[in-house]
Amino acid sequence: MSRLAHSRLQDSTASTDSIANGTAPAGKVKDQAAYAAEAGGSALLQTYARYPVNLVRGHGSWLWDDQGNRYLDFMSGLAVTNLGHAPEKVKEKVKAQLDTLWHVSNLFGIPQQEQAARLLTQVTGADAVFFCNSGAEANEAAIKLARRYHQKVKGEERYEVITFEQSFHGRTLATLTATGQQKVKDGFLPLPAGFVTVPLHDLEALKAAIGPHSAAVMLEMVLAEGGVYPVDKEFVQQVAALCKQEGLLLIIDEVQTGMGRTGSWFAHQQYGIEPDIFTSAKGIASGLPAGALLAKGYLREAFTAGTHASTFGGNPVSAAAIVATIETMLEEQIPERVKEMGEYLQQRLREAFADQPFVKEIRGLGLLIGIECAAPVVELVTAGQKNKLLFVTAGPNVIRLLPNLKVSKEEIDQAVDTLAALINTHTAASSAEKEENQ
Repeated sequence: MSRLAHSRLQDSTASTDSIANGTAPAGKVKDQAAYAAEAGGSALLQTYARYPVNLVRGHGSWLWDDQGNRYLDFMSGLAVTNLGHAPEKVKEKVKAQLDTLWHVSNLFGIPQQEQAARLLTQVTGADAVFFCNSGAEANEAAIKLARRYHQKVKGEERYEVITFEQSFHGRTLATLTATGQQKVKDGFLPLPAGFVTVPLHDLEALKAAIGPHSAAVMLEMVLAEGGVYPVDKEFVQQVAALCKQEGLLLIIDEVQTGMGRTGSWFAHQQYGIEPDIFTSAKGIASGLPAGALLAKGYLREAFTAGTHASTFGGNPVSAAAIVATIETMLEEQIPERVKEMGEYLQQRLREAFADQPFVKEIRGLGLLIGIECAAPVVELVTAGQKNKLLFVTAGPNVIRLLPNLKVSKEEIDQAVDTLAALINTHTAASSAEKEENQ
């Protein structure tokens, strides 16, 4: 341990002891105690509004907390554990890799990474893959690739990326600037230049935003964080045609919609387009941290040796998980299954809420479902946890359902029945409260 670290540890220990025995200066005790109270005694920065549940074990569609309670999981870690918790083939392949090799630099060949890339190109229209660790990194890489392609390969001073309102692309400085939601940008000024945001489904606004410095259009197929809004197919095709006409690259953000979530390997495959670049993360490695940028072959020239890198991207363990995830999806025909189960889930929801005025709309694609309600739904999320059903929001008035892609009809039935009971109880209580206040 260095002298500085040892000194800090001594200071920390002395400070803790002085608080305990009451000998520390009053002001210092107050400050430290206040910080500790605000953080609930945690040493973590409080960047998450955490629920009062500690989850410690998972299998399939089920999670257990540290009190032994079992929950039906319709969050999947926010569309991450697509094959359920601890899928067998992925677990076996990762364990075998942990016994062999954990990490080497990307300056060397990594066979598992090459295998993962081959599998991804086989199930998509992409020709080349870059691996990283998250969706934000994948989108950041997509932005860099688009800019460098225009500037170094085409010799054009193009750098602007056009995105859409209510989109979400990540929380790095570039990707939060690309995001079409003001709330994620608060307090992070100045934001990077080179981004323009236009209303969704407004082709004329998009045309007006295109200028001599425009490099790419970046689009989600479903605005998942923005309310679970599937983008209109005709609009997507018009955007793709406009990009070709104007010499712009088309980037599709598939971080949440990819890896079978919507009923195809990637959602854009249902839209009749071939993007120049698309991104993936979340479900790509069944819960291990991994992300990927996938691109057409002509973009290879823009990303040559030394132009972009990731220390941990595509490491042997994560790559093994990606390989096992894709192999499982191929063997079990997961995208086809998602299409069927997604239709079943929407059908059950429509039946359950046909006469419930609190539910305004049910929408989505595959097993990415949004239930728009007449009022904020945060209390329903908490009530769901108390009734051992986990789901999440997509904006103040939208319930988002993200079951794993191997979910059974029985589990769907149980989730819908529980959710219907929660909403009926909630609306009855709200009506009774209104009557009392009249």
